[in-house]
Amino acid sequence: MNAPVTASAPMPMAEPRQYLTFTLGGEMFAVETLSVKEIIEYGQITAVPMMPPSIRGVINLRGAVVPVIDLKARFGAAATEVTRRTCIVIIELGAEDEHQVVGIVVDTVSEVLEIPASEIEPPPAFGARIRADFISGMGKIAGHFVILLDMGRVLSVDELSCLSSLAEQQETTALAV
Repeated sequence: MNAPVTASAPMPMAEPRQYLTFTLGGEMFAVETLSVKEIIEYGQITAVPMMPPSIRGVINLRGAVVPVIDLKARFGAAATEVTRRTCIVIIELGAEDEHQVVGIVVDTVSEVLEIPASEIEPPPAFGARIRADFISGMGKIAGHFVILLDMGRVLSVDELSCLSSLAEQQETTALAV
């Protein structure tokens, strides 16, 4: 008869995951490559009226309208200053039937790295410049930490739509005064 599995039983070693690393405001961040569709040069973005500051606008990606989010602004900092190294990382979010394609503006794209599960620490409870629920972990790479982002939370469609409706309400209130 087999003994019951307890919470202290060792977990099987997880395969290392690949992450795309990029910089924002001098800090290194990473997202799992499974969610990255492509990286494109920063180009023509069409502004959409009455959107929160973190939503730069939309781009035409081979006939599809893709919203573009400024991650620095999403994290509460000033908008990203566009340079010749600024890129848009196209991310695909969703599960099963629902897929959302979103572009994120980053200062520079660095490289794709494999990070073993043993080199990933839980997110800090305090001290990060971004919301703790946006962080899925802290990857250790060559003695430095890289912030691993939970793109499902960072680019939460529900939360972004709430933000846009709040911005709309504020705009309407400001016009009424």
